[in-house]
Amino acid sequence: MHIAEGFLPPAHAVAWGVASAPFVVHGVRRLTREVREHPESTLLLGASGAFTFVLSALKLPSVTGSCSHPTGTGLGAVLFRPPIMAVLGTITLLFQALLLAHGGLTTLGANVFSMAVVGPWAGYGVYALLRRYDVPLMVSVFFGAFVADLSTYCVTSVQLALAFPDPSSGFLGALGKFGAIFAVTQIPLAVSEGLLTVLVTRLLVQSSKGELTRLGVLVAGKRSENAKTGSEAVA
Repeated sequence: MHIAEGFLPPAHAVAWGVASAPFVVHGVRRLTREVREHPESTLLLGASGAFTFVLSALKLPSVTGSCSHPTGTGLGAVLFRPPIMAVLGTITLLFQALLLAHGGLTTLGANVFSMAVVGPWAGYGVYALLRRYDVPLMVSVFFGAFVADLSTYCVTSVQLALAFPDPSSGFLGALGKFGAIFAVTQIPLAVSEGLLTVLVTRLLVQSSKGELTRLGVLVAGKRSENAKTGSEAVA
């Protein structure tokens, strides 16, 4: 997913940076307010950021010659909502570009838009919809993380197809090719990330019930039932 340094045409790199900026600015405001009003959430915020950093740094070669990796954004989106995850994801991508040579500074805007903006919003949208219809917590978390991961790669495919349309079939042909390259490894990776996110959420339910209730992940009086039923359903 990390589009490499200098890979996008300058106009595309600038455009994706401009598109990402409002989400990050809004997220900074939300994050500042969260830390100011609830300083006790700092540890969980750090854990969410670390989860994203570690998972998205795992670079797995694809049988198609590309590489894939989890994104880790679903957990933070569920806990703190997508605006804050936009900031955590941006920080993650910036450090990876500077320290690990994953992605780059010129392509930071494009990578932020796919992994830190669209991924969290898509994943949280699915999670919130399922919870609205009383789907068990852990099942909702699984599909939220699954969609957050997979939607990131769908957007990356669109970004690459816009920048490098196929000479004969144009944008749609390029989109199909890029999507097929990622799909081979990304679909099983998205399933694995969903299961791992469920495992981490189960641990948080046991250790941080009060904080999860404040954040709205657990509902007072229903949290034990939802967590138990969801765990059994996913297992």
